Amino acid sequence: MQNPYLQTTRYTKTEAMTILQTTTLTTEQKESVYKLWNNEYPEMLSFKTMSDLDNYLITLPNVSYYLLKNDSDEIEGWAMKFIMANEKWFAITIDSKVQGKGKGTILLNKLKEKEESLSGWVIDHENDIKQNGEKYKSPVLFYLKNGFKIYSDSRLEIPILSAAKISWHHTE
Repeated sequence: MQNPYLQTTRYTKTEAMTILQTTTLTTEQKESVYKLWNNEYPEMLSFKTMSDLDNYLITLPNVSYYLLKNDSDEIEGWAMKFIMANEKWFAITIDSKVQGKGKGTILLNKLKEKEESLSGWVIDHENDIKQNGEKYKSPVLFYLKNGFKIYSDSRLEIPILSAAKISWHHTE
């Protein structure tokens, strides 16, 4: 079997992380993604069961997953890229315990590799609550810092989500 580990990055002297790229998730990986998604996204976006997550993931064409693992092999973040409406789209989630430490940027840069552009949706307000009762913090500033543009006039407005389109384009 081919080694799926594409990159190991040392970002401090004491911590290392690995980014695993794969087109399928093991049951254990799905369970970690399920917990991470439900812990970090607003409660209205949470999945009630693992089957709900599976049903969502199977709708995404040509999907690639990226799992951010720490030294203990725990998943601290995950991302995915897929094609929709002739555009390359992505989603990314980082455990709030490690946000602000550069891990999200490293994972996002991995997604940008070999891409001309990436699009996604970002919750651009802080009106939502997470399952643990905490206020959801919008990642708009994170995306701006990482070279994305926010298109507030291009919105996804559905009962469980209000978000603006974001886009990044490779520049020479």
